[in-house]
Amino acid sequence: MDSADKPTLGDRLKSLGVKKGIPPLSQDEPFGHSQGKPGSPTIDSVVRGRFLPTSRGEVFAAEQTLPQDHHYGNSTLLSSFPFSLISQWANDFLLSALPLSKFAFLDTETSGLSGGTGTYAFLVGVARFVDGQFVLKQFFMRDPAEESALLEGLAGFLAPCEALVTFNGKAFDAPLLTTRFTLHHIPVPYKKYSHLDLLPLARRLWRDRLESRALKFLEEHVLEYKRSSEEVPGYEIPWLYFDYLRTGDARPLAGVFYHNAMDVVAMAALLAHMNDMLENPYDGNVQHGLDFIALGKLFEDLGRAQEAARLYERGLESPMGEADFHAAVKRLSILQKKRGDYDDAVRLWKKAAKAGHVYAHIELAKYYEHKTRNVKAALKWTESARKQAERADLPAYQRKHWLEEIAHRSARLERKDGL
Repeated sequence: MDSADKPTLGDRLKSLGVKKGIPPLSQDEPFGHSQGKPGSPTIDSVVRGRFLPTSRGEVFAAEQTLPQDHHYGNSTLLSSFPFSLISQWANDFLLSALPLSKFAFLDTETSGLSGGTGTYAFLVGVARFVDGQFVLKQFFMRDPAEESALLEGLAGFLAPCEALVTFNGKAFDAPLLTTRFTLHHIPVPYKKYSHLDLLPLARRLWRDRLESRALKFLEEHVLEYKRSSEEVPGYEIPWLYFDYLRTGDARPLAGVFYHNAMDVVAMAALLAHMNDMLENPYDGNVQHGLDFIALGKLFEDLGRAQEAARLYERGLESPMGEADFHAAVKRLSILQKKRGDYDDAVRLWKKAAKAGHVYAHIELAKYYEHKTRNVKAALKWTESARKQAERADLPAYQRKHWLEEIAHRSARLERKDGL
């Protein structure tokens, strides 16, 4: 279906019999009392919060505070170290210069997952550190007519900040909100902010160890935190909001507010945990061998070869699968070769060659040919590489590649040996 033909939220609401807009408040009703069907529990009776005035009307906002040393699973919300390595990884050195009070943690709940002008962010959770407290506000749109008020309230809360922290927010949350701000002719408050998206870093750190890098999965398997029974699955959230608009009954939304709040708090805890891993990996902040290896790869990419080598070595001391172990040995040996530490590289290659890895035989042949000028030793390792490639359980294309390279090397070495 062409995107222009996709039904907007307004189309869906009409099909459900929902009219846009909230009837004006009568003088007999208390200020901020949301309008549902008679007898329907309103959002302010279900979630603790208050109605905030903005230049575009009022918006309901739930608020809660946590101490900055609050523990979320095995992590606090606040790292003990500056974001020096994370800022280098993100290629944004402003991140290491800003105080944490300038960071905003943001997550949206929306009317759909596709984005575009027909998708609303009906609940936006955003938190920042204020006077030693982690202050979380959740701005809620009781009706699509309140969207501009929600955006004004959100912009006001974001005003003191200079950096945005999200989880997949560069691809989803920020573009979606930018569209909504633009449609309402409201300046985008975070337009010039630094933006740290935690999902790409999570993939770097845990893609080899964990089957998923979803935020909730990371909570359970990295932060060791389990959400309560209030949690609702993310895929149900748009339909819970549609039901609320149709019926006016806000009770099912309590779980949506809980889900959103936990996502925001989890981002702060995950950032603190990630930063502690990078800045101080040897003080119990890293528990798994594959996490040390992942950190080694990241440090290597950052040009910190000596630290990367130490992390690889630490990871290799930990239990891990055979394939992961030898992949790490290969990575470390190549790094040591680049650093000029051939003694360690040769030690690692001989260990890998004994385990049957063709690349290690080839690396040893290269070493003896080019570094020690020992042609006979190079021939010996080239021949052992050929035998290993012929008997190894390799895909046909890979075996063909190795055997062609080995034949070329063997011919050159035999000519050298005959001189």
